[in-house]
Order: sequence, then structure tokens, then C-alpha cells
Amino acid sequence: MIKTLTKPFHFLLLAFISTQLIGCATTTNKGAVGIERSQFMMLSSKQVESMSLASYSQTLKTASDKKTLNTDPATLARVRTISDRLIAQVPVYRADAANWKWEVNVEKNDQVNAYCMPGGKIMVFTGLIEKLNATDDELAAVIGHEISHALREHGRERMSLAYAQQGGLALLAAVIGSKRNAATGLALGGATLGTQLFFSLPNSRTQETEADRMGLELAARAGYNPNAAVSLWTKMGQNGGKKPTEFLSSHPSDKTRIDDLTKLIPTVMPLYEQAKVGK
Repeated sequence: MIKTLTKPFHFLLLAFISTQLIGCATTTNKGAVGIERSQFMMLSSKQVESMSLASYSQTLKTASDKKTLNTDPATLARVRTISDRLIAQVPVYRADAANWKWEVNVEKNDQVNAYCMPGGKIMVFTGLIEKLNATDDELAAVIGHEISHALREHGRERMSLAYAQQGGLALLAAVIGSKRNAATGLALGGATLGTQLFFSLPNSRTQETEADRMGLELAARAGYNPNAAVSLWTKMGQNGGKKPTEFLSSHPSDKTRIDDLTKLIPTVMPLYEQAKVGK
């Protein structure tokens, strides 16, 4: 039988929701490519960054213990040089990101993958470089894409949706019912879940498209040829094997992605040309 909430509990519930439910807002400027979708944000940036930092630190420790972290100085220097040029452009989308504690590392791993966690923690797998024989321009397209996920706070967005849809009320009840401070309880209780959510919940097709478009602009502004985004995703499509139809996939199909990027290249090409002149 469902019990009626007591008045004190009901009051605390409403108060907590009013402070945590940040609501709908856009996290970035729209840039030349025009990103301005409103996002649902239930968790704060600080909470999500705390969760992600713990996970990133553990990832670095594990890779270090396995002796797979930053094993090739030349590759590390290459990835960090590309990343630094991209990071220099992030104020176009959000000024505060220039002050994030950015960190760039490379793990010896056969997966064709890279990621940028909330707060600017970047990891590139060697499989991405070696299996695709990626050029600097193509690496810039990938890293710019991943940086865009962080700027847009897509991890925070999908964690917020997961909390709201699946665990939010249960977690809320546990926090309010505990003897600890509510904010502290949420941070402690949600750390493990939040870390799992970041890695296990895929980005939506909308988020992927936003990251494609923003990454294209970041790369162009940093002086990397935006046409490389098309060659990159062509290589990714050739490397990936059989994939689900777009309707069943969380990511856009390779063709949809390439078509969208191709249409935007004329928009960002002047930025690339200007960056080349400034070199």
C-alpha cells in the first residue's frame, strides 16, 4: 500500500527538487554552426565533474599499472599538440571552459576510440590512430568531436535524464532519509552510479550530431582542414563492420553523418582559411 507523504517529508522533497532541478537551458554559445538546443539538467556541473574525475583518475591508475599509459612519447606529443590547438578555441562556445583543468593522455589500446569526460579529461586510444592511419586533421576531427561533448555537457545531460527516469526518486528518498547533509549524500550516493552512467549510456543521435558540428568548427578554427571529418567518418564506416540501421542505433548512420558534415563545410571553411593565414 502506498503511504501518504508526511508534511515534513513532502516539504523537503519539494525543496530538494527545486534546488536540484536546474531545468532547461543551453550550455554553450551557438557558434557559426548554430547549436542552440535547450537541455534538461537535473544534476549540477560540479556533481558530474566530481563523478567523472574519480573515474578518470581510476582509468589512469589502471592503465599505468598495466603499463599502457603514454607509452610512446612521440604519439603523446602529437595528440597533446593537436588537443592544445583545439582547446585554445573552446571560448568560442563557452568562456569558462578555458579555465577547466584540461588533461590529455594516450592509452595503448586496440579500440578505435577516444573520449573527453566532463571538465576536460581527454583520452585517446592508439587503436584510433593505428587502425585508421589517421592524419593530424582527422585526429583533430575526432578530438574536436569529443571535446564538444564535454563543452555541451552531454554526459551531465544523459545522467540527469537517467536519474529522473530511473533512480532519481529512490535516490532522493535515501538522501533525505539519511542523517547526512542532502547535497553531500547525493554526491556520495551517486558517484558510482554517475560514473557507470557516463560510460554505459550512449549519446543520443541529437548529441552526436551536435558534437559533429561543433567539432568541425573547433577543428577549422584551430587550423585543421574540415574536409578531414568526411574522410575520417568514411574510414570509420569501412572499419566498423555490420551496424544496426539508423533507427535502431543511438548514433547517426555514417551516410547521414557525412552528408550533414559535407553541408556544413562551406560554413566553416572561411574559419580554416583565416586560421591558416594566422599561422
